[in-house]
Amino acid sequence: MSTSTQRDYGLAPQLRARLMGAFLAVIGVVLLVMTVVVLAFSLPGDVLSGLVILIVIGIFTLGFLLGKRWYVVRLDEVGYQVRFVRGVGTATARWVEVEDLATTYVHEEECVLLRLRDGRSTTIPVNLIEGDREEFVDELRARLGGANRRRPA
Repeated sequence: MSTSTQRDYGLAPQLRARLMGAFLAVIGVVLLVMTVVVLAFSLPGDVLSGLVILIVIGIFTLGFLLGKRWYVVRLDEVGYQVRFVRGVGTATARWVEVEDLATTYVHEEECVLLRLRDGRSTTIPVNLIEGDREEFVDELRARLGGANRRRPA
C-alpha cells in the first residue's frame, strides 16, 4: 500500500442518509405547524407558498452538501487531519508525533485511538468513515510504520 499520497475518507453513507432523514422530519413538522398557523390566523396562502419554496431550496441545498464528498479524515505522508468529529481530541498531528495506535470502544462506538507522545490523543469513530474499517486501520498502521522508520534515532 502506497503511503506517499494523500487519502481522504468521507462521511459514511449511512450517516448522510440519517442526516437527510432527520432534516426531512424537521421540515415536515415545520410545514405542518406553519399550515396550522396559516389556517388558524387566516393568513394569505402566499405565506405557505413562500415557505414551501424555501423548504424545496433547503432540501436541494442539503442534498448537494451531503452528496459532495467532504472529508472527515485526511491522511498524507506528513500526518493526519480530522474534521466534523465532536470530541476528537487533537484534530491534527504529524505521524512522528504518534506514539501508538489502538482500537477501542467509546460510548459503545468502535473507535481508533491515536496516542501522541506528549500525552494528547485523537479519537476517530470508525462508523463515521466511509469505506472498510479494516482498510482504514491498516492504512493508519502503514503510515505510522513509515513515519517510525523515518524518525531519527
